[in-house]
Amino acid sequence: MFQRLSRILAGLGTVVVLAVGLSGCGINAVPTQDEQVKAAWSQVLNEYQRRADLIPNLVATVKGYAQQEQTVFIEVAKARAKATQTVLPSDILTNPKAFHAFEQSQAQLTGALGHLMAISERYPQLKSDQNFLALQAQLEGTENRIAVARRDYIKAVQRYNTTLRTIPSRWIAAIFYPNAKVMATFTISQQEQQVPKVHF
Repeated sequence: MFQRLSRILAGLGTVVVLAVGLSGCGINAVPTQDEQVKAAWSQVLNEYQRRADLIPNLVATVKGYAQQEQTVFIEVAKARAKATQTVLPSDILTNPKAFHAFEQSQAQLTGALGHLMAISERYPQLKSDQNFLALQAQLEGTENRIAVARRDYIKAVQRYNTTLRTIPSRWIAAIFYPNAKVMATFTISQQEQQVPKVHF
């Protein structure tokens, strides 16, 4: 009886030691970091949606003052439609081509909004309108929130990708999470790297 009890206790002790060893060696790092990346990506999408929701109000306000700027309004509307109607595949984070297409549609919307905001320089009464100023502040705040969300996503992806590429976590991922893939991150196009030209 005593021998049987000591074997059971030894078996339980072995299980506890293995469990502690596995948790200490980073076996949970891959799923934990995967969830952090997904949460950060959801926040990026949330901020892009917030921007898309603000655009119709901004356009309507500017339209009231700048009736003749039809081409800019059409450009903004098309860019917003493209950005909001882009179908995101379930593997977007591990599919660089789909990720890049999404990134491009958002960049086109950013460019269109830049043109829309430049219109305000031509209409002094628009620049002093309270509705426009409030929307402009909201849009500026949203752009800042997008930048922060993208930065947080980039950091989460960097941590996750590093886990998948470095030893010993690479071995653990290969054994326990063979379907784990490196995730895509944001890049900056050549056009976006150029210093904006200001004309007076």
